[in-house]
This record gives sequence, structure tokens and C-alpha cells, in this order.
Amino acid sequence: MGLASSEPVTDWVRVCDVADLEVERGRAALLGDAQIALFLLHDGRVHAVSNFDPYSRANVISRGIVGSRADRPTVASPMYKQVFDLRTGACLDTQGKEPMSLPTWPVAVDGRRVLVQSVSQ
Repeated sequence: MGLASSEPVTDWVRVCDVADLEVERGRAALLGDAQIALFLLHDGRVHAVSNFDPYSRANVISRGIVGSRADRPTVASPMYKQVFDLRTGACLDTQGKEPMSLPTWPVAVDGRRVLVQSVSQ
């Protein structure tokens, strides 16, 4: 007899090694059909957000400028400079446009491997 669950089936996918990432520099990767942007922070945490900038409609977030707002790690789009929270994907500075957010993915570091959960948040 199998167990039924209403939870979505998810898998952790190895996308790169920690050594492939540079501190506070984005790196684009493919997760299935989705382009994601990975960011390694000074404290060793890795964040994954969509590489697709909803304002410029281009895959450029991995080229963004990493920073922080209070205790929130952020990335600013290299195109129109909207600032996104790397933890939640929320847009913190819309530059006068309608608020839009970036999808985010859970990340785990297993030794030297960076794993991303295949279902976005």
C-alpha cells in the first residue's frame, strides 16, 4: 500500500560546486528549463533566484550588483536597478514601476556541492 501526500514531489539537483562560485558574484545555471542565478555571500550562504529580470524581460540577474538592506541580502538588476531580496525574491526598490518579484529556490550546500530544490518557492 502506498502513501498519499498532497505535498509536491521535489528533488534536490546538484547545479555546481561551491568552488565554481565567487563571493558576491552571480553565476547563471540551468535547473531543468529554468535559468537561475546563484549567489555566494561572505557568510557562506548560497541563494538561488530566477535569472529572468521581470522589468527588462532579460536573463540578466546573475550579472546584478550584490548588496544588503539592513540584514537582507540583495541583488540590483544590472538593467534598471530594481533591488530584490535574495531570500524572498521581493522587490525592495521598484524605481517607480509596479512591484514584481523573483521566484526563489531552496539551496543546500552538501560538502562542496551546491544543491537546489527543483520546485521554486
